[in-house]
Amino acid sequence: MATRPPTFRLTLLALALLTGCSGCGETAQLVARQDTGPDPVLAEPATSLIPTVKVATAIGWPAGVTPTAAAGFKVNAFATGLVHPRWVYVLPNGDVLVAETNRPATPDPPANPLRGAAMKSAFEKAGAAVPSPNRITLLRDGDGDGVAETKAVFLQDLVSPFGMALVGDRFYVANADAIVHVPYRSGETSITAIPVKLADLPGAPRNHHWTKSLVANADGSKLYVGVGSNSNIGENGMDVEVGRAAIHEIDTATGAGRVYASGLRNPVGLDWQGGTLWTVVNERDELGSDLVPDYLTSVRPGAFYGWPYSYYGAHMDTRVEPQDPQKVAAAIKPDYALGSHVAPLGLAFYDGTLLPARYRGGAFIGLHGSWNRDPPNGYRVVFVPFAGGRPQGAIEDVLVDFLDGQGNARGRPVGVAVDARGAVLVADDVGNTIWRVTPAK
Repeated sequence: MATRPPTFRLTLLALALLTGCSGCGETAQLVARQDTGPDPVLAEPATSLIPTVKVATAIGWPAGVTPTAAAGFKVNAFATGLVHPRWVYVLPNGDVLVAETNRPATPDPPANPLRGAAMKSAFEKAGAAVPSPNRITLLRDGDGDGVAETKAVFLQDLVSPFGMALVGDRFYVANADAIVHVPYRSGETSITAIPVKLADLPGAPRNHHWTKSLVANADGSKLYVGVGSNSNIGENGMDVEVGRAAIHEIDTATGAGRVYASGLRNPVGLDWQGGTLWTVVNERDELGSDLVPDYLTSVRPGAFYGWPYSYYGAHMDTRVEPQDPQKVAAAIKPDYALGSHVAPLGLAFYDGTLLPARYRGGAFIGLHGSWNRDPPNGYRVVFVPFAGGRPQGAIEDVLVDFLDGQGNARGRPVGVAVDARGAVLVADDVGNTIWRVTPAK
């Protein structure tokens, strides 16, 4: 297992988080976007006595201000006044479901009380300390003007819900600790049935990466669930990592499951492209502002992607002891780097016709934004072009200016989906808004 970091290092990190030490640690040296694409530049590891900490203060959107859309796009607020909206799912009839949610109330065990206090302070500063509403809200745009006029509580009293999937007349929700389901009839705006558990998921008492994303296969026989690690590099011991840093495959008929792929530190967004499962992954921290790139990758059954022993393929993380050379040698290199510390969460392959044809089959990705990098990275929605089922070409901005000129977070993009008309929807958990992206004309 990975050795625990020295107590003094945990204390220094805690102090940096508590004091908002924006000058602590080092700064990025790579030219912009050198750490993106199929063959990113990988900087040398840069460790410092006090890790780099730069947390953007959440302030929300001033009245009348929106993110800036790239050339060829425009953006409007599809729905406002939500409470920490994180994930978006579009039903076949066009209704939009939003998981209003946050981490479970039960905190990680306080192995280091100072660090616990520091993380609480950092979450509050970043707008991530809101109590979880534990509900899914339905939004309906009945008149087709691009703004939802109906808002209804679709399902409530959940446990930090995140991923959603409809299979036939069953609606599945990935709670922080289990997959549950309820019956669904097209057009209904509220469900009062008590959820039935299909399968347990790794959860409490420690639930560091708590989000559980969810996607069904084409025939609905299997569900795929992203489960993040319980640590940065296994420093809490590998016994608390069982079933984590992995994508699980769950049989919808029986609830039986298996680990489909492993070594993925925090796989969040999941989607299909040409019959292949893809995910976006949040990589490890505290190796410097330029390392390690978060990534988009296809998911091979039974494959191992390196965590915690190595990163971006077979690049050994020397902080992990004891090491496992066989694991390092087996680690698969990801398909496409998205940039270091950008925190990719939402992933949606474009299957609509509203946008120009060049976007068809490509990936829209919500980059939630960094805390362990100077200057900040992410805080935008991007597009990765695909050709022949593979990422091809440079990463492109779609929505920017989630940070203001002083580095405050007006919003932070999370879940991404394509609505029934072909527009791109983006959940913003700081702005408490669902943004809708359409062609400029």
